Formats: sequence, structure tokens, C-alpha cells
Amino acid sequence: MAFTHLHLHTEYSLLDGANRIHELPGRLKELGMNACAITDHGSMYGVLAFYRTMKEEGIHPLIGCEVYVAQRSHKDKDGTLDREPHHLILLAENNEGYENLVKLVSAGHVDGFYYRPRIDKALLAQYAQGLIALSACLSGEVPRLILAGERQQAVEVALEHRRIFGENNYFLEIQGNGLEDQALVNAELIKISHETGIPLVATNDCHYLLREDAFAHEVLLCMQTGKTINSPDRMKMGTDTLYVRSPQEMEELFANVPEALANTERIAARCQVEIKTGEISLPHFETEPDETAEEMLSRLCAEGLEKRLLQRETGIARQAYLERLDYELSVINSMGYTD
Repeated sequence: MAFTHLHLHTEYSLLDGANRIHELPGRLKELGMNACAITDHGSMYGVLAFYRTMKEEGIHPLIGCEVYVAQRSHKDKDGTLDREPHHLILLAENNEGYENLVKLVSAGHVDGFYYRPRIDKALLAQYAQGLIALSACLSGEVPRLILAGERQQAVEVALEHRRIFGENNYFLEIQGNGLEDQALVNAELIKISHETGIPLVATNDCHYLLREDAFAHEVLLCMQTGKTINSPDRMKMGTDTLYVRSPQEMEELFANVPEALANTERIAARCQVEIKTGEISLPHFETEPDETAEEMLSRLCAEGLEKRLLQRETGIARQAYLERLDYELSVINSMGYTD
């Protein structure tokens, strides 16, 4: 059975992901896989490198992110209430979804950063178009509620996510990492899927390429948390299975839920993002009917300069600022960067 990894961290999941982008295509081809997703923690720094590398190697790239969803508003920053956001996997189905994913991740960094770049459910609802969501790892909201014994609330949250993203755009994510808590969560997610009709999807939360890379990943976690490998209280994943598993391994793990495996291929086929590379793409600004782009830029810069000169005394002649502004604008205009 074919299978696609939809939950994978590269080296751009800083001090957590140990998958190097340039090494992924070779391993994926060895395993007979022709598609793969990138879902780094709270960032999209690696997307362009991933996209280009996969395209060059003939592998279909899926663009995504494992976002952090605040328990309250993403602008709330209380040390006792807002330090543990929930995880959620978002995959761009099309270019509109890609643009919305960029907006969400940017909002997390600009407005929602509190230990991590966070968004909230209001933002998810605003920018849900073109996105496919997975319930994520044990740090996802639904798995956390299951582990807390709040099963009914877990069902309600799953239904809420389906309402946000739409029918067949939200999936309950099961993983085969060998952890006891994961086995409990998987069993409940399968039941919830049967009860609600929310489809299942299988992932492996890949943090490193090969099983023997698990120790290197542990070292990364020590660097992230300021511990040593011998520290008794250091952060541990508790498993060495977070590698890029083969389709055969995934089939053995989830033989009882083949639809969860088949859904990885269905999602991969749906995700068709095209990123233009090799050309300059500058934003286009609408101007007044009687004003050119050059005139608009000159006016805005002059207004901004006047405002700043009124705010403080620099001791430098006003004419010097005006001459410098004229020079800067002439360079911008001559290079065609105005519009």
C-alpha cells in the first residue's frame, strides 16, 4: 500500500528536527515514496528550500506547518495560563491555502509570540480556506483532552475543528510511536472517528531520517533545553521510532485501519501548491487615479519625514534630509522598484 508522510520536521524545526532537507529525497526514493510534507514547528523558514529540492528530485512537495494554537486569544500572555499552546498540523491544499498559511504563521510571530509563535481559533476560522488540518501529536488539543479523561470535550473540539475547516478537511491523526499514551489516544480517536464520521489519517511525526539518528535527536533536545545527555531530568521523547518509516512499516502498524493509510495518499493528491521561483514578485499598490506610483511613494515618504522631524530635534539642517530623500527616491525609481 502506498503511503505519504504528512507530519515531518526538518532542521528548520530549530533544535528539534534532525531531518536535513537535502538528505530526504534519497531516502524517500529508497523507500519507494513519491511525495512528502514539511510541517516544521511554528515556522515556514524551510519551505522554499524544501519545495525546490523536492521538485528537482521529482518528489511531490506538500507545504505545511505544525502551528501552536493558544488556549485563549493569541494576544493573551499570562504566565500561568498561556504557556502551553496546543499543536495542530496545517497543510496547504492550494495556493489560497498557502497564502492563508503564511498569514497565520506571520500573525503568530508578529502578534502572538509568547515563548512560541501562537495563533488562535478565531484566526483559524478567518484563514481556514484552502487548508487541511490534522489533530497532531500528543500535544494536540484533542489528544490532550483524551489523556485528561475529558472524552466528551475531546469530541466537541474535534467537531469544532471540522466546522472551522469544513467537511473532509479535518482529520484525526493516529501515530504508531510505541508510547503507552499514544496507544490510548489512538484507540479513542478511532472510536471518535466512527461516532462522528471525521476521517482518520496515519502519520509518524518524523523528527529524524533513520532509527539510529534517535540519539542525535536527543542531543538536539538537550541543546534546546540547556541540559546534558546525562541529566536525569532532561527532556526525552521516550521512543526511537520518530524516523522516516517505510510504507511497509506503516502498513504493519495500521493494518486494522487501512483507511488511515489511504487517506495520506488522498491528501497528498489534493495538495497542489505552485510556488513561483526565479522571478521577482513585488507587491502592487493601488494609487489614486491622478497619481503615479512614483508620486505616491514620494508623497508618503515626504509625509513620514515631516512627521519624524516634528517629533525630535536632530541638529541637522532640514535641507540635508530633503536632499537625502530625493537621492534615495531617485535610486528606487531608476531601478524600477516603485511599482
